[in-house]
Amino acid sequence: MRFVDTNVLLYAVSTDPAEAAKAIVARALLNETELALSVQVLQEFYVQATRPASRASLGHSDATALVESWLRFPILDLTVPLVRAALVASARWQISYWDAAIVESARALGCAVLLSEDLQPGQDFDGVQVVDPFR
Repeated sequence: MRFVDTNVLLYAVSTDPAEAAKAIVARALLNETELALSVQVLQEFYVQATRPASRASLGHSDATALVESWLRFPILDLTVPLVRAALVASARWQISYWDAAIVESARALGCAVLLSEDLQPGQDFDGVQVVDPFR
């Protein structure tokens, strides 16, 4: 099982010609089955994808439909234990709270791989390894 960070979802809907290669990779990834997400990732996707200046600038209906389609994957809810784990991880690894929440969501779902370009590729957070799928 691999955990998908928000940037993968955003590249999947990007219409920026400079991101065409990443869009192809992201779309292919999202056709796989052994993936997991979190409520945080879905929230971040919706907010970023519907911004007027975004790479996709989706409307509410289109962004909502995509979020609904991704509910086929295991989704980790936002919980107090997750917030606490992210606070500890943020301090331990000196990463932002938001990145720590992604790492801890992956861990809670039993994912050994975190697909993201936002963290250092190859970094291992005690059993959750970051893989940049666009490299």
